Amino acid sequence: MFPGGWNAHLEAGVPYDLVMSERLSESGQPIKSVYGASDLPEGLSERLGSPGDYPFTRGVYPTMYIGKPWTMRQYAGFGTARESNERYHSLVAAGTGGLSVAFDLPTQMGYDSDEPIAHGEVGKVGVAIDSVEDMRVLFDGIPLDEVSTSMTINAPASVLLLLYQLVAEEQGVPGSKITGTIQNDVLKEYIARGTYIYPPAPSLRLVSDTFAYCRAEIPKWNTISISGYHMAEAGATPAQEIAFTLADGIAYVRAAIEAGLAVDEFAPRLSFFFVSRTTLLEEVAKFRAARRIWADVMKNTFGATNPKSMMLRFHTQTAGVQLTAQQPEVNLVRVAIQGLAAVLGGTQSLHTNSYDEAIALPTVKAATLALRTQQVLAYETDITATVDPFAGSYAVEALTDEVENAARELMEQVEKRGGAVAAIEQGYQKSEIENSAYAVLQGIEDGSRTVVGVNRFRAEQEEHYEPLRVNPAIEADQSARLAKLRVERDNAEVTRCLDSLKVAAQGTDNVLYPLKEALRARATVGEVCHALRAVWGVYHPADAF
Repeated sequence: MFPGGWNAHLEAGVPYDLVMSERLSESGQPIKSVYGASDLPEGLSERLGSPGDYPFTRGVYPTMYIGKPWTMRQYAGFGTARESNERYHSLVAAGTGGLSVAFDLPTQMGYDSDEPIAHGEVGKVGVAIDSVEDMRVLFDGIPLDEVSTSMTINAPASVLLLLYQLVAEEQGVPGSKITGTIQNDVLKEYIARGTYIYPPAPSLRLVSDTFAYCRAEIPKWNTISISGYHMAEAGATPAQEIAFTLADGIAYVRAAIEAGLAVDEFAPRLSFFFVSRTTLLEEVAKFRAARRIWADVMKNTFGATNPKSMMLRFHTQTAGVQLTAQQPEVNLVRVAIQGLAAVLGGTQSLHTNSYDEAIALPTVKAATLALRTQQVLAYETDITATVDPFAGSYAVEALTDEVENAARELMEQVEKRGGAVAAIEQGYQKSEIENSAYAVLQGIEDGSRTVVGVNRFRAEQEEHYEPLRVNPAIEADQSARLAKLRVERDNAEVTRCLDSLKVAAQGTDNVLYPLKEALRARATVGEVCHALRAVWGVYHPADAF
């Protein structure tokens, strides 16, 4: 890179092709000013295949969006279950095709709203769910046999899934008819987010038990969404994002096989979750490379024979980390570009961020505009008229190859360290991501990376913006609901169910069956998670590496 950044040299009159030849991709590869036929990878036709065919570079389905667009799944949740329910109804009325639930931090960590550790966080970054009664309110009036629901929950993912199933059963909807996804990816919590509960080994056991339970009880449910999104938000490059995500996926597959499941029994229900940045070309290449790597791993490493086991199906969210509090309306442009990259890359579902998310929880207006962005992409452009519009592009094919090679090298480094779990315990992925995040911050600070409105093109005076605020009284309200619940329920039955859950956790039985009975008896999220903590312990990360 030129000192001061390539933008500064453009302004100084340095020839465009010379400046552009020095620009690097987000993954650290030089971006050429001109690509040609000589840049196309060897054996391209075999590596591309046809849409819907191995290795799925061009998409997992033959027609992709020609007959039906991707699922427009807006992420929402805040305050009480009642407030979030109102937002869900407004999103459904606005045309969203699927719901995506954000939970508050106490719920994500397996604590009840009235526990001391939850103080000040109840309802803040998502909805507070303490029991089946909250889940019942959250989905009041929403037919769970018609709406697909994604839940961004990890360590207690099985708990929230079972609460959802219980509410569906109350609606008369059997498990065989409900559809959706739980994130359920705890390995990336040790790498990038920190909302883990149990150590890695029992966490993987809980994931495997969820795979087996859903195969028998909720067969249409996507049992895990293996997530690179949060790694990217923490600073991972595109190559790191897919490398460490797919390495986690390999760890989950191995754990399930070791638990006695056949690969083709559970692999078709695996799904992934990636970010989409403003660097459109590299993002498209990233998605195509990820599909190709996963197909190869599932076929040639794990011996999968069902094509659905080899398909990398994924949800995308636009890049929250790239949104700015300065000139927030500019985020509408960023989100449109990021959403376009996700669609051109072949996503199965998409959440577009609201323009005000860098400031506070999205307002109704901002959330609706985010959904409208997807609708414009789907119904006012021609990108849904043909499958894989960038296939054969000199630039995109070359970038796909480069991202794939870089990701495979990183995956080899993970394997050399003993696989994803061992590498996590050694701090490898976390260290690599932190180094990348630091490089990005340096680029912003020295001006070599432009962020409009932050380090260039600043406004002389920012407009006042009134954010959505969560009522602090929510915490007291949730505590009152919990107190009432504990008085009205059969506490002897709750204790019996929690004891049965502990026995299952100590042995090898699938813990989801006694877990469901405890939740049916109106045990709380915190109580069932504490029961498992009593058996499995909690994870304490090693010192920084």
